[in-house]
Amino acid sequence: MKAAGTRMPPETPPASRITRLILQDFRTYESLDLAVSQGLVALVGENGAGKTNVLEAISLFMPGRGLRRADLAEMARQGAPGGGRGSFAVSIGLDAPFGEHRLGTGLEAAHPEARAARICRIDGSSASSPSAFSEYLRVVWLTPDLDALFRGSAGDRRRFLDRFVLAVDAEHGARVNALERALRSRNRVLEDNASDSLWLDALEREVAELAVAVASARRETVERLAALILATRDDTSPFPFATLSLEGEIDALIASLPAVDAEDRYRAILRDYRARDRAAGRTLVGPQATDLLVRHGPKDIPAATASTGEQKALLIGLVLAHARLVAAMSGLAPFILLDEVAAHLDPKRRAGLFAELEKLGGQVWMTGADPALFAELQGRADVLQVRPGVIEPITNR
Repeated sequence: MKAAGTRMPPETPPASRITRLILQDFRTYESLDLAVSQGLVALVGENGAGKTNVLEAISLFMPGRGLRRADLAEMARQGAPGGGRGSFAVSIGLDAPFGEHRLGTGLEAAHPEARAARICRIDGSSASSPSAFSEYLRVVWLTPDLDALFRGSAGDRRRFLDRFVLAVDAEHGARVNALERALRSRNRVLEDNASDSLWLDALEREVAELAVAVASARRETVERLAALILATRDDTSPFPFATLSLEGEIDALIASLPAVDAEDRYRAILRDYRARDRAAGRTLVGPQATDLLVRHGPKDIPAATASTGEQKALLIGLVLAHARLVAAMSGLAPFILLDEVAAHLDPKRRAGLFAELEKLGGQVWMTGADPALFAELQGRADVLQVRPGVIEPITNR
């Protein structure tokens, strides 16, 4: 039964499925050609067998460095021919409502002395960047390192938020990177040549424009997500709803002023705080200081003060809501990557999770050490055994 006054979400868009995953010299895989057919895929194996490597490979079809945030060169298999140059390849066969496609990415060196460069291909043709993949698929994920999110640093929560934004706005990552570069340039000038006001004026104009764009994208995503959570709130769900807000001086500006006025006000703040920022060695006000505040909705308490189990359930609920938002905004039911998520859930919550995932419609890739975690999915999922370098179906006994 739904909570009083709530609305059902719009119908989930038709889902795409990965039907084939090919890895070459990626992490622990010398060569892998894996075919799957179900909407739910469960990878089972001991720790270190290579389960998370598969999820990481799929996550490379989003802008950025994947779910581990590793340098791409680190993903090349150690000991592989040419491994010193960091070369590897990942490709997927995609069965989508609008046709079948082949997507590929990796690092490739043009000749033995060259440093490997990122490649992106769509149906055999080169693509300019991973952002091009967003026309074909969106990806969201949850990994064990996020379990401490609510008690962790504001920086961790900003990265979490930026990944949420990136799933609905493929250009957000480029704006964040450009802002970081502009801030570094300002910091250097403050340190080395603080009296050059003309140079600082120019840099601060660029910083303000980028900062307002980044902060606005974050605010829009948080507002949309909060509205969707409210509209789809289910008080009977094993995953409690979250309430969200942003905390920071620039976020207050964005909330109260038009973008042009917010840029002007932020430029004035940068100018007035030059001496303070120079003493601190960094820019103290801006999107780089924003924090995502999350509260446990049913209890109306900060997420950080909830129990460990409540935090895990709240985080799962937040990721599920994000997946619904991605589907609503992009028209693409996202791929969902869940690393070791079922192991820490009681049977009721585990069953609830599987039911929610099936309703979302997007293909789900999960990992776990114990096959019993996925026993109830027999016949509804591809359950695969993972051993170092090898993946094969688990047969019924």
